[in-house]
Amino acid sequence: MKSSLIAKVTVLIASLGLMSSLPAASSSAQPQDIVGVAAGAGSFNTLVAAVKAAGLVETLQGAGPFTVFAPTDEAFAKLPKGTVESLLLPENKQKLIAILTYHVLPAKVMASEVKTMQAKTVNGAQLAITVGNGGVQVNNAKVVATDVAASNGVIHVIDTVLLPQ
Repeated sequence: MKSSLIAKVTVLIASLGLMSSLPAASSSAQPQDIVGVAAGAGSFNTLVAAVKAAGLVETLQGAGPFTVFAPTDEAFAKLPKGTVESLLLPENKQKLIAILTYHVLPAKVMASEVKTMQAKTVNGAQLAITVGNGGVQVNNAKVVATDVAASNGVIHVIDTVLLPQ
């Protein structure tokens, strides 16, 4: 009975076009770590591949807590042609690490706690977070989904890849 209800809700969510911003359904009550949630969501394949190429899987599976501003596959597709492929090459690993760690805060920040501010990322650079009538923006990226729970933090989905200056 419970699994058929979950299946019906999943079909309804998918038909409304909301599935890409939600993590995959899990049979356990405890959410997975940030990497597990992202990998199971289906809309972060490029991000997960980049995290693996950068050697950051174990870090993002660690205790945290972390806040990850996670760009979707569509956000990565906005980058100039060949950028992602170039960043995934071993010789560009340090640049990839710098970009990915620019998307991570070393604390768990829920949407209800967000205010206009500067936030220091794991790579040491600052992000500009603004709250206004148009919603929440992180630098030039719009937050399109919030508070995706993970066992070691939270994911906020963004529509643009953040590039450190």
